[in-house]
Amino acid sequence: MSTDVQRHEAIPPTLDEGYWTALLNDGEYAKPIHERGDEHLDEHFEARSPDHNTSAADWEEIKRITDQDEAIELNVIGFNRGGLLVEWRSLRGFVPASQLVNFPATANSIVRRKALVGQIGQKLRLRVIELHPEKNRLILSERAAQAQPGERANILYRLHPGDTITGQVTNLCDFGAFVDLGGLEGLIHISELSWGRVSHPEHILQRGQEVAVYVLEVDQEASRIALSLKRLHPDPWQTVEQRYQVDQVVEGVITNVVDFGAFACIEEGLEGLIHVSELAEGHFLHPRNVVTEGQTIRARILSIDGKGRRLGLSLRLIS
Repeated sequence: MSTDVQRHEAIPPTLDEGYWTALLNDGEYAKPIHERGDEHLDEHFEARSPDHNTSAADWEEIKRITDQDEAIELNVIGFNRGGLLVEWRSLRGFVPASQLVNFPATANSIVRRKALVGQIGQKLRLRVIELHPEKNRLILSERAAQAQPGERANILYRLHPGDTITGQVTNLCDFGAFVDLGGLEGLIHISELSWGRVSHPEHILQRGQEVAVYVLEVDQEASRIALSLKRLHPDPWQTVEQRYQVDQVVEGVITNVVDFGAFACIEEGLEGLIHVSELAEGHFLHPRNVVTEGQTIRARILSIDGKGRRLGLSLRLIS
């Protein structure tokens, strides 16, 4: 198998609809829709259902409210696995669980369901974070409503690429981490969490954690901010050939064991591959018969390719 899996893109992918997927599906724990068996957990993100008509005047008014950055109080009329359903005049909106202030950070479906059910009939103070009348989409946030009027627009105005800002981690999902910057959330794509390989953001960050982040991109029109954690630190691959030499013996920790070998981290963000042929002498069924994740090892450097972000290691050649 190719060692191209060690490559790490220097530029994160362009933010697409997936940016909001975690907000809508609460991507930490929600299963794909086609895997869900409970009819009461179906997603209802649209502001209307087939038998529910909306008013054009209501869309115009909610747009005015959004443009003025006003907070509104809405009744919770239902829920699904991803969050709460609310009602405003003829429109129905959705509040993702990740946008609730005191929602339990647990994967336990019983606890999560109980917390959502307990909100039905309650009033929530909310702000609109996404409005698309043409898609019948109205998304709101309790977190955003905590900010002062105009503060979110101020954040978008004053932040620029290259800035450093502190925020609170609010949600972790497969493709990254959301950070609250003061009523407006930014996204750290998984490729921007570390110069090394990251299998899931939860291995780097925790919900509720205060973290300093680097601003990569600010899209004022879409109210989206792309952030980075790794850009606050030098890229170890840029100087790897000056700091290490072939045949040098280094200490590392096994981070992942796969069919074709094992990966070992020799310093933060710098991970090398021990090919299956370099794990041990003789025959063995699988690399896991030789090494395990978390194990500390001593290895000899076989090859260094800083530009290609590749480091070849060997356990077999350690005397």
